[in-house]
Amino acid sequence: MNKLNQDKRIQVINCLIEGCSIRSTVRMTGVAKKTVMRLVLEVGDVCARYQDRVLRNLPCRRVQVDELWAFLYCKEKNVTPTICEKNPNAGDVWLWIAIDADTKLVASWMLGDRSANTASVFIDDLASRLAHRIQLTSDGHRPYLEAVEGAFGAEIDYAMLVKIYNEPKSEGNQKKYSPGECCGTRMTPITGDPDPVHVSTSFVERQNLSARMMMRRYTRLTNAFSKKFEHHAAAVALNYFAYNFIRIHRSLRVTPAMAAGITNRLWEVSDLVELWETEERREQRAA
Repeated sequence: MNKLNQDKRIQVINCLIEGCSIRSTVRMTGVAKKTVMRLVLEVGDVCARYQDRVLRNLPCRRVQVDELWAFLYCKEKNVTPTICEKNPNAGDVWLWIAIDADTKLVASWMLGDRSANTASVFIDDLASRLAHRIQLTSDGHRPYLEAVEGAFGAEIDYAMLVKIYNEPKSEGNQKKYSPGECCGTRMTPITGDPDPVHVSTSFVERQNLSARMMMRRYTRLTNAFSKKFEHHAAAVALNYFAYNFIRIHRSLRVTPAMAAGITNRLWEVSDLVELWETEERREQRAA
């Protein structure tokens, strides 16, 4: 099977991490659509495995968690038995995100539904990556209560922060696109002694905005949504690799991975491609 050379791979990945769609990447690079989609799967798998390996024993102290909605193939309300038979993963999919408030590192993420079981798996994964006791802030999503207790017990300072909104001022169908104005918050300590000064979800909500801006699949009101779970998961892994290792955070002046002490250098897309090719050579030798 013919493979793209290193320069073409770098060019395609640069387009993808800058928020370009598959089709626009095809137009700009001249690479076939099927080839770009295969590249997403391959490099996404490399990014996921590498981050799973190195995001361990993290020095995080203040962590914020949240969930980001998207859908696969069609929205949940439009799923029919015929669609479900063709694509069992069709419908709503939630991206669970944990970010360190100090280094801005995305320490853990997970795709799934919004159930208590997914919350438990997500928080267990987060707990396995931490080196110290942390202060955790979440929104009022109730599955976090049992998930945090099961993963951390009493060894955590945990609080929920619920935002209170006014009714949207827009009328008719515009209401669903016009969120109400935040008129207050309600902070509820759950476990330990959380410092009220640091009870916040601002950083993880800002990360949600970054995800929607940098991943074309998360752009609202477009036809750029994912059709298959595998491609969606690969795109998410590639995005967070770029966020953690390649993009310089504006307020930190370094990447989140550098701020967290995971790496001592600024990665470039060429380094990611070199990592990818090293994995390919290893797999070839193993075969």
